[in-house]
Amino acid sequence: MTSAASRPTAGPFDRGHTDDLMAFLTASPSPYHAVASAAQRLEKAGFRRVEETAAWDATTGGKYVIRGGAIIAWYVPEGAAAHTPYRIVGAHTDSPNLRVKPQPDMGAHGWRQVAVEIYGGTLLNTWLDRDLGLAGRLTLRDGSHHLVNVDRPLLRVPQLAIHLDRSANDGLKLERQRHMQPVWGTGEVHEGDLIEFVAAEAGVDAEDVSGWDLMVHAVEAPAYLGRDRELLAGPRMDNLLSVHAAVAALASLAGRDDLPYIPVLAAFDHEENGSEADTGAQGPLLGNVLERSVYARGGSYEDRARAFAGTVCLSSDTGHAVHPNYAERHDPTHHPRVNGGPILKVNVNQRYATDGSGRAVFAAACEKAGVPWQSFVSNNDMPCGTTIGPITAARHGIRTVDIGVAILSMHSARELCGAEDPYLLANALVAFLEG
Repeated sequence: MTSAASRPTAGPFDRGHTDDLMAFLTASPSPYHAVASAAQRLEKAGFRRVEETAAWDATTGGKYVIRGGAIIAWYVPEGAAAHTPYRIVGAHTDSPNLRVKPQPDMGAHGWRQVAVEIYGGTLLNTWLDRDLGLAGRLTLRDGSHHLVNVDRPLLRVPQLAIHLDRSANDGLKLERQRHMQPVWGTGEVHEGDLIEFVAAEAGVDAEDVSGWDLMVHAVEAPAYLGRDRELLAGPRMDNLLSVHAAVAALASLAGRDDLPYIPVLAAFDHEENGSEADTGAQGPLLGNVLERSVYARGGSYEDRARAFAGTVCLSSDTGHAVHPNYAERHDPTHHPRVNGGPILKVNVNQRYATDGSGRAVFAAACEKAGVPWQSFVSNNDMPCGTTIGPITAARHGIRTVDIGVAILSMHSARELCGAEDPYLLANALVAFLEG
């Protein structure tokens, strides 16, 4: 279903939001960079970082917590009671890609290569013959972390020439171990070469590096395309598009003391491989932050129970737009289109957490914002993916609704969405967080 509205009639965001999304994607080649980019935007809106190891106080205003590749941010209005419910937008910072192994230096036949592991359900062929950079974080012996981003052509996963595989166009089969190791030079392989190079890029001594979380990324910049620039191509839109929209929506509410709810951003890591991590949706991070906020304001367990009972979470993640070349893979009565507004994601087997009452909450937010919306459900003959939505609902007992933006090429190194959908989503999130 799509509402009658065609463009947002209320809300702070327009095409400039999509321009800013492009900058956010470029600045966020890893979950750690995405969190840093989000924090920078929140700081500009007056939010301040609080440490999990510190005692929390009852001060109001915007606060955020960072743990690895996850960030939880919230805004406490003046006069908020200890039992005030939350309005949460949940998302994730990670995307499928290739990640560097503990012993990364390898090679054969005069080629120097980097040993990588496949992260998440990536479309392997989209990483072939593409200029790749390297980003992530280095951990030093003193426990500190240093972000690094080699955002220039450094690596390449070369595809076998058609002359040596005449059947490639009839069905390309890639072995994850043998065929996905990128090259980054020629000559002899020496242990420690890659980390020495990355450490120099980060401005630290390689001897001080005791650990790393590094991953490759496509260095081609996000770009508008289409006759009327109505499409946006770029990396990691699953799911940094949602993270960016949620950050913008939350930041726009800073200074608002008339809110009936406490608005929250919960951007987790490791969604693409099951969320089982201390920074994932299955971990305790979100629950700990919400509970500590209640108790810091003088609340009791009863206040915590009341707050959680009145809380609603929008789990925002990308979904599938109808593909013009594979329309039969979609449900015949549900064909979400790009630039048609955000999608409400439904699966009766709880791969998505949406039910009828959640639909009403989302529809009300879109109506308030003047934003069109669509419904998504999978073809019964196709397996359905899942999100942090059911995990959040089950772990915390919070009513949760799965939504997102419809895209093509999901889990590709470079995805495609409608250029209007990012700001349509952001406007709907503002209306939802306002209550």
